Amino acid sequence: MKILITALSEGLDSPIDMRFGRGANYCVVDTDTLVCESHANPALNASGGAGIQAAQFAGELGVDAVISGHFGPKAADVLNAAGISMVFLGESKTVRETVDRFKAGQLHYFDPAQEQG
Repeated sequence: MKILITALSEGLDSPIDMRFGRGANYCVVDTDTLVCESHANPALNASGGAGIQAAQFAGELGVDAVISGHFGPKAADVLNAAGISMVFLGESKTVRETVDRFKAGQLHYFDPAQEQG
């Protein structure tokens, strides 16, 4: 599975970034091989619509899931429409720990339907 994790810098040992749309870096990790590709967030300094642009970028990267601390409603709509699962970071501190917790089923999925309540 290919997952995107918001991070402050590059690599598996990077601290996580709780922000999705304004997150500094995205680590795209293959959960089977633990190969990590790091990408600077192209929407980091956008004057508006950073969440939407970040969600579109996640789609371009071909990820199955995005793991972050917070998803804005517009970003969540774009990710949901693209069939990309959204997962909360929980108490993870690094990208590597996040991958381990994700594989162990210890993270919670975001359900856009419940949020619109």
